[in-house]
Order: sequence, then C-alpha cells, then structure tokens
Amino acid sequence: MKLEFWRKYMIVFVAVAALTVSACEEKQEEQSQTEETTTEETAEAATEEPAAEEVAAEEEAAIPAGGELHIYNWGNYTNPELIAKFEAAHNVKVTLDAYDSNETMLAKVKAGGHGYDIVVPGDYMVAIMIEEGMLEETRPDQMSNFQNVEASWKDVYWDPGRRYSVPWQWGTTSFAVNTAKYSGDINTLAILFDPPEELCGRINMLLDVNDVLNAGLRYLGHPRCNNNPDQLRELNDMLVKAKECWRTMSYDTIALMTAGDVDVTQQWNGAAMRVRLSDVPTASYAYPKEGFTGWMDNVVVLKGAANVENAKLFQNFIMDPENAALISDFAKYANGIAGSETFLDAEFAAAPEIKLPEGAPAPEFVPPCGADVAALYDKIWTNLQK
Repeated sequence: MKLEFWRKYMIVFVAVAALTVSACEEKQEEQSQTEETTTEETAEAATEEPAAEEVAAEEEAAIPAGGELHIYNWGNYTNPELIAKFEAAHNVKVTLDAYDSNETMLAKVKAGGHGYDIVVPGDYMVAIMIEEGMLEETRPDQMSNFQNVEASWKDVYWDPGRRYSVPWQWGTTSFAVNTAKYSGDINTLAILFDPPEELCGRINMLLDVNDVLNAGLRYLGHPRCNNNPDQLRELNDMLVKAKECWRTMSYDTIALMTAGDVDVTQQWNGAAMRVRLSDVPTASYAYPKEGFTGWMDNVVVLKGAANVENAKLFQNFIMDPENAALISDFAKYANGIAGSETFLDAEFAAAPEIKLPEGAPAPEFVPPCGADVAALYDKIWTNLQK
C-alpha cells in the first residue's frame, strides 16, 4: 500500500513539474497527450456558458426553502391556483391583499407600515415608482425565464431593458355595451360623452382620473398630457354635461353589468370578457374610432421588502408559460409570455375582447404626465366629483 501511494505521488509531482518548470525533461508522448487533452477540456469547461436549466437550478438552490411573500394586487385579479402552485413549489406562504387603483396602491405604499413585498402597478405607475426610488432593481432580464417574454415587451418605456419589472397582464381600456339594450353603433366615444336617449342614466364610468379624462380628450380630438387651458376648459364643460347621463362612477364594473344596474360601463377588455362569458352574453366590447388606452400591469418588488429573494422567485415563476397561462385563464387578459397560448383554450386568442378587429385603432400607451398637468387634471376631477 505504501509503495502504491508513493508511486501515485511521484506521478503527480512529475505532472506538476512539467507544467511549472520549463527545463524539465520531456515526458512520454502518451502522458503529454493526456495532459494536453485534459487542459483543453478544462479550459472549455471554464469558458462554456451554463445551460438555461443549470442557471435555473442555481437560482433555485440559492434561495432557502420556505418563508413568506406578501403581495398587493388589483382586486379579483389573481388566480388562486397560481398562488397554490407557487406555495407548493417553493414552500412559501403567500398572503394577498387587494386595491382598486394605481393611486390607491401608491398612497398605501408611501404611507409605510404595510409589509408588502410585491405590488402590480400599471405601466405609467412603474415609471413613477422607479423615478422615485421605490423599487428594488431585481434584474428580471437576467432571470432564467426572461427568455420567454415576448420581444415587444422586453424593452418598454416604463422600464427600459426590464431591470425592475416583469409582465403580469396587458390589455385595453374602452367600454362594454349590452347590445340587447342598444343596437346602434357602439364603436364611438359618443356612447359615453353624448349618449343616445335610451342609454342616458344607464352608464357607469371608471372612478379613475386618467381613464376618464384621456377618453374625453380623445373624443374632443385633443392630445393627452394636455396643459392647454382652452382645451381643458372644453373638456371640463363636456364632462360636467355628460355626467348628467352617468348613473355611477365605480371600479366594480363586472358586478354592475351582471346585476343589470347599467347597460354601459367603461371597462377593461378582460373584465368585459368575463361579463360576456358569465351572465350577459350580449355584452359587446367597443373599439371606438377615436381611440382607446393600452396598458400593462407589471410585477415589481418594493424597496426594502422583507422577502426580496422570494419575490424574485415569484417574478421568475410567472415568466414560465404554463404559469402565465394560469394568470390569463383567470382574469382573461393577454400576458406577454411567449408559449403561454399552448396552455390556454384556443377560443381565448380569438375572443373579440382580445383580438382587435380589422380597422380598429392601435391601443395608446400613455406615459405619466408632468406635475403641472397632474395639478390641472386634479382640478377638473375635483369639480367632476361635486
């Protein structure tokens, strides 16, 4: 045994000496070839890019199992199956609270003491929160599932290169009409701002300053983020007059339509689909000729969150096509993740609320307006609430 040990020791010593001392004797050809092959293989291994599945495995291994994750998302917007799947996959306990607007979420987060790790703001609100230093730079662009994000959503105005946010869902904001109650042309904003007599008193508007004012500006043919005093005065007067025909201003659009309380509601396309597929098959989503808003909600991690690593796990988790499909199957919006359609019903992509009809305007994504414009809008909005 000792002899064998010293024999192995001498072989190793000679190999090392051959690599470090230029004057050493030539080794046998077979030994040289072996060392050369081994060296090349080692160099290749050192420079070779790790496979995507290896990166994913390393990410998973870097995160300790268990812990908590606290999510603050829009109401009636999160599939319970998605949460249960994430909890089972990572042994993480998830709590979920709901809000009804970007502004409600922002106010609560700024107030502090909330304990949330993740919020799901719209595109313009992500831009605001990044500018104000409210988000963790989690680098989704370096996560293993980022390859699944559709090319059109990888570099966006609110988060260039996706250093903070990942897609949750995207859609449009227009309005839905119960065509059993009104059979005329619905693809015009006149339905909201100069409605026919049979719809007067049967209209709900979103309780959202941007959605209401931007729609009004489109109807008048004026630009968004508008600080023109004459045009804003015209907008104010039109909204005050139109309000006489509005029954409610509420985010509870699905309940109002399905209960028959209103026949028209300003609404998001996915919510309109849910109404049509449930109790109001005659509900039709409008694509007004004057234009409509496009938006994307995004998963971001709050600065100083207590469970940052679990939040990163969740960001990567929802960029998996099968998991993104769970999100869309519940709330009925597109998700921006390539391959998710494989896990959705074929009817989903062809639904009239998802597939824009030929000739419809392209959705308009509206960046956040400046403080001067926001102050002017607030005056109009306050007057409208009187």
